[in-house]
Amino acid sequence: MKNFKNGAFYIAVTGGFTALMYWIISEGKHLEANKAILKSGIENGFWNDFVDSMLHNLQDPLAILLAQIVTIIIVARFFGWIFKKIGQPTVIGEIIAGIVLGPSLLGMYFPEFSATLFPVESLGNLKFLSQIGLILFMFVIGMELDLKVLKNKANEAVVISHASIVIPFALGIGLAYFVYNRFAPEGVKFLSFSLFMGIAMSITAFPVLARIVQERGLHKTKLGAIAITCAAADDITAWCLLAVVIAIVKAGTFVSSLYIIGLAALYVLAMLLVVKPFLKRIGDLYATKDTLVKPVVAIFFLTLIISSYATEVIGIHALFGAFMTGAIMPDVPKFRTIFIEKVEDVSLILLLPLFFVFTGLKTEIGLINDPYLWKITGFIILVAVVGKFFGSALAAKFVGQSWSDSLTIGALMNTRGLMELIVLNIGLELKVLTPEVFTMMVIMALVTTFMTGPALDFINFIFKNKEVLVPEIVVNNNKYKVLISFGNNEKGKSLLRLANSLTKKQKKSASITAMHLYLSDEMHTFNTEEIEKDSFVPILEESKVLNQEIDTLFKATMDIETEIADVANQGDYDLLLVGLGKSIFEGTILGKVIGFTTRIINPDRLIDKFTGKEGLFENSPFDERTRQIISKTKMPLGILIDKDLQRVNNVFLPIFSSEDSFLLDYAQKLIYNNNSKIEVLDVNGNIHNNFVVQSALESLEQKYPKNIALMEDRIVKKEFLANQDVMIISLESWKALVDSRSIWLSGVPSVLILKP
Repeated sequence: MKNFKNGAFYIAVTGGFTALMYWIISEGKHLEANKAILKSGIENGFWNDFVDSMLHNLQDPLAILLAQIVTIIIVARFFGWIFKKIGQPTVIGEIIAGIVLGPSLLGMYFPEFSATLFPVESLGNLKFLSQIGLILFMFVIGMELDLKVLKNKANEAVVISHASIVIPFALGIGLAYFVYNRFAPEGVKFLSFSLFMGIAMSITAFPVLARIVQERGLHKTKLGAIAITCAAADDITAWCLLAVVIAIVKAGTFVSSLYIIGLAALYVLAMLLVVKPFLKRIGDLYATKDTLVKPVVAIFFLTLIISSYATEVIGIHALFGAFMTGAIMPDVPKFRTIFIEKVEDVSLILLLPLFFVFTGLKTEIGLINDPYLWKITGFIILVAVVGKFFGSALAAKFVGQSWSDSLTIGALMNTRGLMELIVLNIGLELKVLTPEVFTMMVIMALVTTFMTGPALDFINFIFKNKEVLVPEIVVNNNKYKVLISFGNNEKGKSLLRLANSLTKKQKKSASITAMHLYLSDEMHTFNTEEIEKDSFVPILEESKVLNQEIDTLFKATMDIETEIADVANQGDYDLLLVGLGKSIFEGTILGKVIGFTTRIINPDRLIDKFTGKEGLFENSPFDERTRQIISKTKMPLGILIDKDLQRVNNVFLPIFSSEDSFLLDYAQKLIYNNNSKIEVLDVNGNIHNNFVVQSALESLEQKYPKNIALMEDRIVKKEFLANQDVMIISLESWKALVDSRSIWLSGVPSVLILKP
């Protein structure tokens, strides 16, 4: 009755008021008599009106900006993915994406499309959005700096860091002396030009360096600590120098710039003595909370904006204010992590690619159009590498580092990345650099960043250095070694219970290593230790419950699947246990929209198709991550489909073919170590027809008559499956089971899929 009343009321209200609106509009037409109304629909044609309206909408500044953002993000992510796959920082791919969308490629070969997508009048909007992205990025960079590290390792780091600035700075000024007449803009004094060349030669990309150190497992070593500390000191020193250089350039002379430098000094004192204590008090109040209330977030963002505004007005650029605000954020890792998560995705994914493309639009490779200009470009690269690479290496050697470590520090400090582009854009904006010099310096930034990885590999090859990927305790080849790699804590605990069941009574002759890999894009240098500690707390607690000693291995990486396989292969493990990974689109908006993922063509799969590794449209019973691990591992692999595995007492073991005989080895381990009860099912009648399988099973039945039995009934009932803790099955048999859409799949317990 209530639904009927609601329906009647709805119809009466909507119908009545719709009729009223129709009557008013009909009567309103009589008012048009005294107005000059443009008759568009009939005279011009309804289709032409529609087309004209669409064209007008497409030319709207907002529509152009949104089209630019969509294009930029897609192209930047694509090139970033390509360079990630070849072992390079994604920032290189994003920089090249900007150059591709600029006049160097798109503008040269598709000028009309380029002019439509990036009309000159729209570049102002792109510029201001990219500047907002840079402000947020520099805010994050400031927060990533761990100033406590500088205090603890200041002596060696400051010597190396300042040497790595002074030497290339001097060489940059020397280079400016030789190229000033030919390449300096008209009206620019030598002082301004040379200072910018010096600062451009001496910058280091702290974020890229920190990621490389983490990915190569150096962050726990003395070498890694020195490298990160040097980069942090380098960043602080270089940005302070840049502020002074900007002040001198804007003032015209050094004496005139003293007023700006004096104001900048007052600003820094105010930030350190007034703003920092104020923010610290707020941070202390919210240090233990998982979220921040909006008024607190507003205070910090307002501080960021006011600080950036102040430095822009003073004349030392808004980016310095953003960097300074990040550096004085409350020294609470949890607090900084929350803020970084709020800011980083927007700045790195949405806004920073706009900066790369805006840089690319000003980078014209075509300007370097004769051998002489390429010769100068090569000379710039040479000066940059000699100054930064060898300057840092020599300083490191002087303070007592080995040649291997010294050259490694030099290679890391030579990484310039995005920070170099920021400096170059400031120089171009201040008209200190010409488009020609700007393009040459962008090429130098790309080359010096690109060469970091190969240089480190070459140094390791020369000095025969190999990364310590596994704990020393498990190098003993006489032990049965199990490696479990976990992503989330619950899955990790299930994997540990399974590994414990396989080795429980063989503690002296077996070892278990728990490994947690972390995407380096999501990790920051200031909270690495905290992340590592938090990652292993639940696993270590579970190990105490099981009375099982474990070793832990924590590593940052850009490619989790490859890293898992590399660690397992190089560590000479006897068994690798992983949980079934997540689908590539799981938890994303796209995944929710499409509702399935098996038919999506992943870029990795496309490459596999071209290299002959798999059929492009072949359905796989595994997600992309697990499929990659399967293809790359060389030792026995166990994949756990976890349904809250608590114990491994009752085990169901189906034998589909004679190739499944290796499963009986794991059955024996579970019986001996865990006293498990094994139910073996001869699915296709292979056991009695195969002497090897039959004899292995009979041997187990004789030795452990109470623990293993061959099922007489080949029909598997749901009631039986409900009483099992885990089903153990071979990889090929699991594929066959999935392809057959067996009714087992709806009732199976946790499943351990084994690849021999």
